[in-house]
Amino acid sequence: MGETIEPIIVEELDTLEFDLVELRRGGSRTRPVWEVRIDRRDGTKISIEDCTRASRALEARLESSALVGEQYVLEVSSPGADRPLKSAVDWKRFVGRHATVTSVTLAGGKQEVEILALEGEVGAEVAVVRDQKGVEVQLPLSAITQARLAFHWKR
Repeated sequence: MGETIEPIIVEELDTLEFDLVELRRGGSRTRPVWEVRIDRRDGTKISIEDCTRASRALEARLESSALVGEQYVLEVSSPGADRPLKSAVDWKRFVGRHATVTSVTLAGGKQEVEILALEGEVGAEVAVVRDQKGVEVQLPLSAITQARLAFHWKR
């Protein structure tokens, strides 16, 4: 069901000028919970009003398409402080920030790195990062299994 619902969510968010960051399905078979994480294209932070507007538009679209049953929960929110990095656009947008990255090309498989740049052709992009020892490393995006912005509480 998730494969069918995602294009509709992306299309509806596109009309509102939001991007889908993450779509997760939880809950049960009889009462699914759809978690939708959105982001603004202009780079400003997602507001409660943005989430409300997206939620209302998505509910109307999902219910009219009959892709969800009568008993479902839709949760629309910002991607949060530990936002996932899934596309080349994400990597470019967050140059200068730190991310926790899982990749076979990193020592230990998982490290916090600083994003320095994104290079390469479309489909063969390489993230240039600085590891915890200060060494620049080139990570092909295709070799990254998971990446999220790193979040540290300020003391």
